[in-house]
Amino acid sequence: MKSRDTLVRLKRFQAEEKRRRVTQIDAMIAEFTRMASDLEREIATEEQRTGVSDPGHFAYSTYARAASTRRDNLQISAEELRGQLDEARARLDEASAELANAQSMDVRDRSSEVVRDRSDTSVIVGLRPASA
Repeated sequence: MKSRDTLVRLKRFQAEEKRRRVTQIDAMIAEFTRMASDLEREIATEEQRTGVSDPGHFAYSTYARAASTRRDNLQISAEELRGQLDEARARLDEASAELANAQSMDVRDRSSEVVRDRSDTSVIVGLRPASA
């Protein structure tokens, strides 16, 4: 059953690849969230330093405005990644189910081979000539 072993290895590889993708997206979301929080603190510090917290005010800090834009972009990216994460988790669940199916087929094939081997052995043992 070499082909079944190959199938199981392939499905295991695919499931691991999907798991790595989920982990990678999860890490990216965490990093973007952390960066957005850091920018939020920097914006608050800059607004406090300048004394202007209204982005529409003519004297609003250029740095705070740019940091706000970067923060917003990071938050949007994190949201998009959450959608990708949901998709990746669904693909991982699918790949895990396929792996489990392939493994159960492999176990079933191996057990049927053992039963077949036992029946072949009993037939061979039964055909031995008796010693006189």
